[in-house]
Amino acid sequence: MTIATIILAAGGSTRLGGEPKQLLTQNGQTLVRQITEAALSLKAGPVVVVLGGNADRIRAELTGLSISTPINTNWQQGLASSIQVGLNQLSDEPVEAFLVVLTDQPYVTAQLLQQLITTQQHTGRGIVACRYGTLGHLGVPALFDIRYQSEFRQLYGDTGARKLIQQYSNDCSEVLFPQAAIDLDTWQDVDAWRETEAKR
Repeated sequence: MTIATIILAAGGSTRLGGEPKQLLTQNGQTLVRQITEAALSLKAGPVVVVLGGNADRIRAELTGLSISTPINTNWQQGLASSIQVGLNQLSDEPVEAFLVVLTDQPYVTAQLLQQLITTQQHTGRGIVACRYGTLGHLGVPALFDIRYQSEFRQLYGDTGARKLIQQYSNDCSEVLFPQAAIDLDTWQDVDAWRETEAKR
């Protein structure tokens, strides 16, 4: 089974004053490089990193990796357009499913992504999503059967994978991943994350 990974790295990090959160570092490595290498290590299928804001700086962090880096010229319209650009990049690939991954969830690992794949193989469900804690919502990282690509093409604005996860909950399995709730949208988020990292 060929499973692609679409990494959404097009955002302009406006709530960080335009400083790209994709280039924040963890253990001496930028987040975008870290998650891209994790995806490549799966050896499951093609890896697409969708760029937009700060594209040149972010692409420079991915030098030497066997990936594609399409540009979403409409990145300011929101997540939906970036997912669609990623799917367009896969249009000639014999892909049976795809992972949707962000760059601002610093605790996403190759092991987690593999767990999503393994869960799909065991359950046969068309969607496998992460549960953000026992009472948290379902969201990305998530895996989708390729048949859901047509649904993604109908999304717009900042509507992303979560809407389809909710809409097709009867076709969805889940993986518990409470750390998915840690994302880096504001400097307050970044400071709290760095404080946590310093204590590890």
